[in-house]
Amino acid sequence: MFPRPAPARRYAVTVLVLGLLASLTSGAWAGARHPVPPRGPARVTRVPSAAGSGTPLTGYAVQSSAKVTDSPEAVSSPGYPAQGWYPAGPRSTVLAALLADGVYADPFFSTNQQKIPEADFQVPWWYRSDFTVDDPAHRTYLDFSGVVSAADVYVNGHQVATAKDVAGAYTRHELDVTSLVGAGTNTVAFRVRPDDPDKDLTMGWIDWLQPPPDRNMGIVRDVVVRRGGPVALRDAHVVTRLAVPSLATADLTVTAQARNDTGAPVTARITGTLGSTTFTRQVPLAAHASKTVTFSPADTPGLHLSAPKVWWPAGMGGQPLYGLDLTASVAGTTSDTAHESFGVRDVQAPLNADGARQYRINGRKLLIKGGGWSPDEFLRWDSRYAEDRLKYALDLGLNTIRLEGHLEPDEFFDLADRYGILTLPGWECCDKWEGNVNGSGEPGEPWTDADYPVAKASMAAEAARLRDHPSVISFLIGSDFAPDATIEKTYLDALKGADWPDPVVSAASDNASPQLGSSGMKMTGPYDWVPPDYWYAKREGGATGFNSETSAGPSIPTLDTLRRMLTPAELDTLWKDPAAKQYHRSPSSVFGTLKIYDAALAGRYGAPTSLADYVRKAQLAQYENVRAQFEAYDRGATDASKPSTGVIHWMFNSGWTSLHWQLTDRYLDQGGAYFGAKKANEPLHIQYGYVDRSVAVVNHRHGSATGLTARATLFDPDGTQKYDKTVRGVSVGGDGAHSTPLTLPSSVAGLSSTYLLRLVLTGADGKEVSRNVYWLSTRPDTLDWSRTTWYYTPTTSYADLAGLTSMTRVPVSATATSRSSDGTSTTTVTLRNTGSGKTPSLLTDVHLVDALGKPVLPVRWSDNEVSLWPGESVTLTATFRTADLHGSAPSVRVSGWNTPERTVPAA
Repeated sequence: MFPRPAPARRYAVTVLVLGLLASLTSGAWAGARHPVPPRGPARVTRVPSAAGSGTPLTGYAVQSSAKVTDSPEAVSSPGYPAQGWYPAGPRSTVLAALLADGVYADPFFSTNQQKIPEADFQVPWWYRSDFTVDDPAHRTYLDFSGVVSAADVYVNGHQVATAKDVAGAYTRHELDVTSLVGAGTNTVAFRVRPDDPDKDLTMGWIDWLQPPPDRNMGIVRDVVVRRGGPVALRDAHVVTRLAVPSLATADLTVTAQARNDTGAPVTARITGTLGSTTFTRQVPLAAHASKTVTFSPADTPGLHLSAPKVWWPAGMGGQPLYGLDLTASVAGTTSDTAHESFGVRDVQAPLNADGARQYRINGRKLLIKGGGWSPDEFLRWDSRYAEDRLKYALDLGLNTIRLEGHLEPDEFFDLADRYGILTLPGWECCDKWEGNVNGSGEPGEPWTDADYPVAKASMAAEAARLRDHPSVISFLIGSDFAPDATIEKTYLDALKGADWPDPVVSAASDNASPQLGSSGMKMTGPYDWVPPDYWYAKREGGATGFNSETSAGPSIPTLDTLRRMLTPAELDTLWKDPAAKQYHRSPSSVFGTLKIYDAALAGRYGAPTSLADYVRKAQLAQYENVRAQFEAYDRGATDASKPSTGVIHWMFNSGWTSLHWQLTDRYLDQGGAYFGAKKANEPLHIQYGYVDRSVAVVNHRHGSATGLTARATLFDPDGTQKYDKTVRGVSVGGDGAHSTPLTLPSSVAGLSSTYLLRLVLTGADGKEVSRNVYWLSTRPDTLDWSRTTWYYTPTTSYADLAGLTSMTRVPVSATATSRSSDGTSTTTVTLRNTGSGKTPSLLTDVHLVDALGKPVLPVRWSDNEVSLWPGESVTLTATFRTADLHGSAPSVRVSGWNTPERTVPAA
């Protein structure tokens, strides 16, 4: 996660947990509900006979080996009763299954998770599933990955693989079980070993959240029963070469492995279809032999595309996908099939003159703006919930998601392809993956001889799985540290063998590996609170280069969410005791409290007077800080010296109910952090530079913008105007360019210590394009750079924002209507500051709520947390699933910094 080169820079607690990907077993969360497996024995999976079919097992019965006295042969035989076993979904950790079955109370509430006994998961657990086959004459294979951490595998009373063979969460396995499978019911059983991320090449939680007691042991990807004939098709993929910068042509190379699984020679006919192009070849295969079959433009002219449909990230173009279909037939009968989706695009990521990695997509530079991704803590997969989060990323103007380990299932990358969201997958830090190179005192045991083949197989499997996804633009083979020469070669050999098409990066930190050289990235933090002006410095975590993970740390969720996750006593402690250890922040002693954050909140805004006051101040603080982070990187992207090339907000979301590192919370509620990011990343944006008082216009669109008008106005908190300047005829280039139409004076006569800045950008037609309101102080935050640590830079004196508390409460009227179509509803809300004086309504928030006053989530607002001066009005829209109202009529709840809360109907 972040570099700690000295013993002082290490976690104070041992990271306990690991795992991979997802299960379909669990309870509900906002906007999504996991399918709960039926109680009793797992449903029997019916496997069709069709050659080329692949059928995932529909679920399991699971039980601790401590409670199973029968032999593996008995457990894995058809008809075994499995009395008292727990049902589990097709992708499920042990604990996910037990939670779905109601064995434990909600682990996301209070400290319930501490009550789950870890000892129950320090022995192997059995996973047992039945499937039926009508025609045993066809060949049958078990195809799977996602075993955490290792497993002995049995079919119909026979062991077919040992835990030594099936080790590592990412390794992929294909077991030919044809000789064991008969007509009727068949049984597969996995004896899954306990997981220890410091000893196993699986997955851990580092300091993101309190680790699950089972360490995510289980089977968290599909186990697929494949059927086929004598010749199997494997490893089908397409290598694309796009002409850059013209984008006029593309060359496609289709590759697959044809494998004869019989003891006699055969000739297979391999036929492919790609768009309107069909190609075929006769392939003779000796007994048990494999051949690589390749089709290229040299022998298949249709694979040379003129005017190809080019895939672009969202906001830069469309996301067209191509499809490849392959069939292997023997003697005129289909033996196997394969299908791959892919996109045509080009990715380059050279180092710039400053040594920073600069990504180019289809020849065009882009600033990587993203967030760190977390799966569900118990690896429960829900496609709709994942899609909701990715839509939030688009809503925020982000273009990238970074996955440090926790490489999600195929559906995640399918969604990223569809929505045009770039992804940066890679291995993780602070456990076995970096055991050979971790800093002194770090967790993670050094590798043994047995680990190298597991690592190579993991890399090969993930490369083969991800290479055709146009959303995937790199693989980071190191995180806090770069691999040593031997491990690097292990990875690079596997990537080369898989025809990996994209840049490979040595580390997410400023480290280098022998072959790849410098990473071109930095991991300088911060991870805890810093003031907004921090981000403008061309040093540490400031807006220069590519910062792979960084934020101002804590992100206090909305009051609605806080009440869902903490007891009344815990809520009381939250705002009253900054030194209290917060279970819902982190297991790390460094991040165990909110002391740094709370000191800044009180020092800048004044000490909180209640829980509600604490939360409202937190939303202001998070809005201004996240906005400044993205604005600084946006403005610096085209700087002539030390430009910013990438920033990953740490993190985008949390895998549980958290108090830090999130732009959206567990339940998909939205607060200051969310809307601060959304404001900063709007397509055409006016912004303020904290360090030089400049007002800039940043254009994220491809085309330039002309005829703009920029206006900057300063106010005292009571609304008294102190300064006003308008500049007309503003122009700005495209692709992230910025112009600076004006700079505010260093001092303004009579301006109060706390003051407001309103920036308004209008188009040539006179319509408002961007509005941005800041709360500022004549007394700046002062950073002590000399005392910078790996996780933050101390602030020695704070800006004076306490003047905001004197703002008169201002009434804001609201009218709302809703309409529905095809399962989607849109609520339109018009807000108006109806105050009779001069005072604006600051950061006015609108929440869509149901008949019980609970937030309707997920929801996507056109804008929110807006500031209105007397007489001003704004119309906002909210889009959501009609079903998430659960039959009730919608309402909108309006509140704000100085706006009395009120709820109005929105039917």
